[in-house]
Amino acid sequence: MFDTLCTLPLSSELFSHAIHPNEPVLAVGLSSGHVASLRLPAEPHEPGADDDDDDEDDEDSSSPNGLGYIDTAWRTRRHKGSCRSLAFAHDGTALFSAGTDGIVKTADAETGRVVSKIAVPLDPSTGEVDEPSLLHVLGPQTLLLATDSSALHLYDMRISGQTSTSTKFTSSKPQQTHHPHADYITSLTPLPPSEASTSGFSKQWVSTGDTTLAVTDLRRGVLVRSEDQEEILLSSCFVSGLPARKGGTSKGEKLIVGGGDGVLTLWEKGVWDDQDERIIVDRSAGGGESLDALKMLPDGVGPGGKVVAVGMGSGQVRFVKLGMNKVIGEIQHDEVEGVISLDFDVGGRLVTGGGSTIKVWHEKVDEDNGGYVDGKMKRSHGIDSDEDEKSDGSDDSAAEDSSDDEGDRKRRKKRKRGKGKEKTVVKDTNFAFTGMD
Repeated sequence: MFDTLCTLPLSSELFSHAIHPNEPVLAVGLSSGHVASLRLPAEPHEPGADDDDDDEDDEDSSSPNGLGYIDTAWRTRRHKGSCRSLAFAHDGTALFSAGTDGIVKTADAETGRVVSKIAVPLDPSTGEVDEPSLLHVLGPQTLLLATDSSALHLYDMRISGQTSTSTKFTSSKPQQTHHPHADYITSLTPLPPSEASTSGFSKQWVSTGDTTLAVTDLRRGVLVRSEDQEEILLSSCFVSGLPARKGGTSKGEKLIVGGGDGVLTLWEKGVWDDQDERIIVDRSAGGGESLDALKMLPDGVGPGGKVVAVGMGSGQVRFVKLGMNKVIGEIQHDEVEGVISLDFDVGGRLVTGGGSTIKVWHEKVDEDNGGYVDGKMKRSHGIDSDEDEKSDGSDDSAAEDSSDDEGDRKRRKKRKRGKGKEKTVVKDTNFAFTGMD
């Protein structure tokens, strides 16, 4: 189903990555505080398609099969501590980053230049920095910021002066603050807008934190919390278009939640008190691996039907077909480090991140027949790098190298195996990386 397109070594541990909504651009946030914007290889041509275009840019940007270059658009030391989370603006013009220094910075996505900053409100119980745990852009008007103290701050970008075409905050005070969970928020998934919506953007979202699920409304605050699931909930995504149950109330819309025990739980939309179905993804002895990242395969990608990609603490990505409710394949991101994030770019390529490695995957190609095939997924190899990133001066923060100890928070999110295990270096010379000095 997927083959490795390229493997990108990073100079320090990956904490977050974000995909541009309109272009093949990837932003990464590292434990060292660095943030970089990377342009992925151009999309491969359709198999068997004629190529009569004489545009010179085609030859420069990518080979016909899509195996081109990853270019670094910009890179900088953005935060004095680790960069915990990243999010692109809804139209892709701005990139938000949140660091353990208690600062959220807004940068021009194209140049990397910082244009505004927000000081995260202090933890009221300690008076100290309340480190951000999650950023999410709900739409052109709303930025959501979650912190380690379980606070969920909402910033109205119309009031703050931050819109899709303007990047200046005039106030760092959130318009709303909620506490949907007793512990920090591990995932946040918007619900589809109602049929009566005039904006077309969601005003409600589901969050997971600790052992509960909650639904929050932009206008009315926290609406409902689930029963205690007695297992930490780590990741979530929404799926529609599933078969509706005959004679029942199900409309084929569910939230999928990944837990710390190797089990996916399915929740019927609107029935948030308890889970509806369970799918065992991992049966490892002593308890399943943590399911740290989820993403539905886009339409036209993969074997067809509703398939969810599941990033695991074991370093694998497993693919679960809904309806059948079983694992139909897997790929290996890393033999040691877990997969903390995964997403699909505008071309339908899968991007996985974990440890100090980013990998880009494309659909498996039948080289003999010149077409995409749905076959056995190929396992990839890891890659090491001792190279250090250097700031290009696009931030005004003068900082020294540092990284924060995530402690219990990171141990709860993933299990690390075999730290001293040697990795296999990829010897394929088809890939080149520029600007990663």
